[in-house]
Amino acid sequence: MISKDTSLTSIVCVICVFAASFSALGQDSTKPDSTIPNDVTTDIVPGTPYGELVKYQEEFSSAHIEPAQMDGKAGIAVIFEGTEDLHYYAKPETATAPGFELKVEAKSDDFAFDQAVFPKWKLFTDPLDKKVEVYVGNFNVFIPIKTAKSPDIKTGKIEVRISGQPCTSEVCLRPIEKTLSSHINLSQSSSWRQISIESADKQPIATEPEYTVWFALSLAFLAGLMLNIMPCVWPVLPLVIMRIVQQAEQSKGKAIAMGMSFCVGILIFFASLATANIILQSFYDTTLGWGDHLRNPLVASALALLMIVMALFMFGVFTITVPASISSKSGSGKGYVGSVGMGFLAAILSTPCSFGILAVAFVWAQTQSPLLATTTMMVIGLGMAAPYAILTSMPALLKRLPKAGRWMEIFKQALGFILLIIAVKMIKAVPKDSRIDLAYFAVVLSFCVWMWGSWVSFGSTLSRKLIIRAIAVVIIIAAWFFFFTPERIDWNEYDAGLIKTAQAQKRPVLIKFTADWCTNCEIVDKVVYKRKDIAELIEQKHVLAIKADTTSINHPATLALANIYHEPGVVPLNILNIPGKEKPIKWHGIFFADELKKSLQELTYNEKNGKKSKD
Repeated sequence: MISKDTSLTSIVCVICVFAASFSALGQDSTKPDSTIPNDVTTDIVPGTPYGELVKYQEEFSSAHIEPAQMDGKAGIAVIFEGTEDLHYYAKPETATAPGFELKVEAKSDDFAFDQAVFPKWKLFTDPLDKKVEVYVGNFNVFIPIKTAKSPDIKTGKIEVRISGQPCTSEVCLRPIEKTLSSHINLSQSSSWRQISIESADKQPIATEPEYTVWFALSLAFLAGLMLNIMPCVWPVLPLVIMRIVQQAEQSKGKAIAMGMSFCVGILIFFASLATANIILQSFYDTTLGWGDHLRNPLVASALALLMIVMALFMFGVFTITVPASISSKSGSGKGYVGSVGMGFLAAILSTPCSFGILAVAFVWAQTQSPLLATTTMMVIGLGMAAPYAILTSMPALLKRLPKAGRWMEIFKQALGFILLIIAVKMIKAVPKDSRIDLAYFAVVLSFCVWMWGSWVSFGSTLSRKLIIRAIAVVIIIAAWFFFFTPERIDWNEYDAGLIKTAQAQKRPVLIKFTADWCTNCEIVDKVVYKRKDIAELIEQKHVLAIKADTTSINHPATLALANIYHEPGVVPLNILNIPGKEKPIKWHGIFFADELKKSLQELTYNEKNGKKSKD
């Protein structure tokens, strides 16, 4: 029989070994902000002169543009507003990497611009007591208009591109690249707002300390050691303790070998990070950020589901058994795979942690050659693995640990609940729109795992085992496609004014009244609105799709449901307003997809200019 932890940690290796590679493949070289942390948000409305550049926990930075005058010159003022801890690097020499300093550039088909004028910077002290120049909080940047590209041009569209790496005192975020747009009328420049910016020309410049390679590597080793005391590693420590207790029952040589296997698992993870970093630098012209693999929703989802399956293992819901003739051949290798997998898991779950020294060491590595960057990452792994290597190489310490017994079984089951907590944490890292679907899928997966282990026994016939477990696999696959079909319709939040405007334009309006607590509403989403043919008709007929959320009694959609549409508040309710018809079409049920499709096909409005088609 293969031990439980060996089986489940083999699954860890299968699922997680490509985690860092997923992070690389998830990158889009044309969108440097495509893998920012999930708790980092950006909100720039295309074609507008304002927007939020970045938000991380309580810190944020936003910007807007407006025409302005400075020192008698017309131009564009870029107004930054933000909190006092979120900052941008002012100089490429002291940024985390060349090109990560704040850049503000304007372009237009109608106007030419001079170099942007930046304000005075502030000096920020990083965790290594290094002084760096930064822009922080509220400040303005001015871009002078050099000339119109034609004497006849007075009005035109301008775009301002903002790029750089935002950081806080604790962590550096993914670089951003945002574009703000506006129209200006140069003939009205005399009435534009007057601004003034104190130049940074005569400011003191921070000196760049010269880090030796040995100092940087020592710092990386220290960062690895400190990973073992970070809060995000605490849930993993019981797993490590359980592993060490099991090692204490082995011979001295076996215990040391198991401990070294655990350390190898840690190093394999950091080797995966280094590999992903080389891929990103070679093919995507970017670098790997600490924890980037967890910023990939697929990886976060896989880890959440893995934690749930592991919890079921701990609860004894199922085991994996093989014939004795096979298991007896495991020989000296038995248990080593489990140790490697546990080490890999401990390392991958440590990555949500970030602190000053780790950030400095990891960012320094990105500015070095691929060989030195790889070495630095591996040294971080060595630092994390060192305490376990020391502990397991001292048999006297292991003998002081209590012997295994009933307490071990209770402890193992308690670990299951800790793993569920980690799973919830991983689900929290998934985009909001997918969290509920992932939670539903997790329930289905748990049911299928229970089927796999409880509906058959060791003495069950082979045919029974194959049938039941094949059914479980089919259910899992079907549930995956059911819950994770991509959204096909671009829904607008309920807005009475938007609906009135569409009706005035004689544009069809489809309103979906829903609520977070409504199970049937979710079924409607799956069986009706995720159908490709219906989504295409809604787009072709230029139907305004409205999602009316009635979760709370005070939501505007809830009030409109009773006061405007005279409905008792029962959802799901779907309403199609057709231009020219006095009464809208209403559907209260679930399976109305064919009726909706027929109504959409009969619509004659399919031009965005509001005209009716000839058909």
